Amino acid sequence: MQNIFAKDFEIFPENDVTENLGKMLSEIKNTDGEKTLLFEKGIYYVDSEKCIEKELFITNTVGDNEFSEDEIPHLNRTPFLFDGVTDLTVDGNGAVFVINGKVTNAVIEQCENITVKNIEIRHKHPDMHEFCVTGKSAFYVDFRLDRDTLYEFNNNDLYFYGNGYRVKADKNARFANWIGKIEEKTPEKIKRTLHPLARKLKIKDLGDGKIRVYYFNTSRFNVGDRFYFYDVRRQYAGIFIDRSKNIVLSNIKQGFNYSLALVAQDSENIVADGLRFAPDGDSPLKMSSCADFVQLCMCRGKIEIKNSFFDGAGDDCLNVHGIHFKIVEKNMNDITVRFMHPQTHGFNPLRTEDEITFIDRETLLETGRAKIKKSALINETDILLSLDSAENAVVGNAIEDISACPDVDFVNNTMTRIITRGLLITTRGKVNIENNRFISTTMSGILLSDDAQNWYESGMCTDVTVKNNIFEYCGETPILIKPENVKHAGSVHKNIKIVGNKFKNYNGTCIYIKSSENVQIENNEFSDNNVLKTQNCSNVIQK
Repeated sequence: MQNIFAKDFEIFPENDVTENLGKMLSEIKNTDGEKTLLFEKGIYYVDSEKCIEKELFITNTVGDNEFSEDEIPHLNRTPFLFDGVTDLTVDGNGAVFVINGKVTNAVIEQCENITVKNIEIRHKHPDMHEFCVTGKSAFYVDFRLDRDTLYEFNNNDLYFYGNGYRVKADKNARFANWIGKIEEKTPEKIKRTLHPLARKLKIKDLGDGKIRVYYFNTSRFNVGDRFYFYDVRRQYAGIFIDRSKNIVLSNIKQGFNYSLALVAQDSENIVADGLRFAPDGDSPLKMSSCADFVQLCMCRGKIEIKNSFFDGAGDDCLNVHGIHFKIVEKNMNDITVRFMHPQTHGFNPLRTEDEITFIDRETLLETGRAKIKKSALINETDILLSLDSAENAVVGNAIEDISACPDVDFVNNTMTRIITRGLLITTRGKVNIENNRFISTTMSGILLSDDAQNWYESGMCTDVTVKNNIFEYCGETPILIKPENVKHAGSVHKNIKIVGNKFKNYNGTCIYIKSSENVQIENNEFSDNNVLKTQNCSNVIQK
């Protein structure tokens, strides 16, 4: 085992270390054998404009049509680029990296046997901004901006600015329905709402981070309510793991992310233990991610997420899914399949010798299976597959790669202020959701989905256990088992156990099940008697 010390590359606390980080990681790539990279405890500074640039196609992030004319599509900056590295442990020893500007915090690409631990990442003046209502009258509302927000007025318009951005505060205000709102009376709950500057008449600078906004009617505002503005395009990510194997993240803190806090695609065997994705301890914000906290797409092997805390997401806490590729062309045993959602494309997770199923897009049921003999990405959206047999392939239907369906353990975690669902599960792998605390989700705590019409996220769930969890508050049905089939021709999901859970503060249907079979519901505690509804199900047993 070889020890490598960051200080030997002139990487010291209280310094801008951006360029030296890049040089060090490039050299480590060429170092053979097991090795440990050690940082000294302290605060390090990163400048986005000095970071390495790399084209990255990251699932469920910004689509081609969302980039502005002056942006290069999918061009990312990152201070931590692990590219083709093997057998490396990175120990931050409590190091804190403060990033000034928009970046993908870390990229782990085509790596194997990587452990990253004991590191905290913060952002200086992030492009997320809080309006807190401090006073109101019948015709105006006074807001206080968070202390991290830099702002200016130009021709009576309010602008936010920072390294890499300058944006008009009321940009697209009429249509920005993703704005986060935390009400004074329910500080643990966050929901989407109308932009607070929508329908404004005029805006006035009161100085010292305070503004006054005039309206015809101020009834939708209450003193103490907080509103959150952010770029919803998902242009960057937190930690991005791509085409990698045997990755361990331990004791990692991220105080802010520009989209997905942790996203893994086409990767195998990942352990995330002791994550803290939440606002920094002294941060005035109560949101820490503009999108999902964890997104897993087309992964394999075993995924473990445990002993972690998630606070303040602009989308789901966890989304595990594959991809329904649409069949657009067939020629003998060759088929061309297409990415159908604009935010996911540009990579090829379909491997030689993988087994695929043909899926009826209306029923979401299998119509046959085949093996991939050759796979090639022919452009950003299309993949050409040579199969052992394309007999059951029908143009217009979809395929699912059932070799890319990981087993998932989500155990001993806590989540709060989740603006949509807690967990969105769409995988055939063995899934265990146990001993978690769902403090507040605006939508369902757990959704078992499957979809080949809109997001095209696959596939059916075949072995799911939900055990000994506490659902303290869910804005919608706490456990929602709802494949998005438009025609019922048989069960989509099966073999589901819901055992020993506590459902609090929810009066009504706690468990809704559609197009599923073999569901066991046992020894749960409910706050209402009318807890279960089913539609087109068989063998649902409640005890």
